[in-house]
Amino acid sequence: MTLQEKCPVLQFKDLGDERGKLVVIEGNKNIPFEIKRVFYIYESDSTVVRGQHANRESEFVLINVAGQSKVRITDGKSEFIVELNKPMMGVYIPKMIWKDMYDFSSDSVLLVLASTHYDGKEYIRNYDDYLKEVL
Repeated sequence: MTLQEKCPVLQFKDLGDERGKLVVIEGNKNIPFEIKRVFYIYESDSTVVRGQHANRESEFVLINVAGQSKVRITDGKSEFIVELNKPMMGVYIPKMIWKDMYDFSSDSVLLVLASTHYDGKEYIRNYDDYLKEVL
């Protein structure tokens, strides 16, 4: 399985009508896990790099609900970049995948859905340490 198959770009249905746009996201339905934590990143600028870690236990879906940003995704062997620029698209990041979020537009709001509650001990924040674990 390729890295892009492990980390698919998800497309959510736009259920809007003449009253406005509506996107519904449900855990264990169009998100491949039960959602236990939600957070969002905003007021970052194009020079900021967020993430820069992998997680031993957590899975994530990243969605730019406003503006845009990029996500560099790597497993230590291959990598690809996803541009999140539509509120009805997201990218799934499974356990033990390194992620860097960057190139935030000034109006970016990056919504993150997580499969676990926060536990700092399950984070790998040093890329060389990450490579030692996955390669």
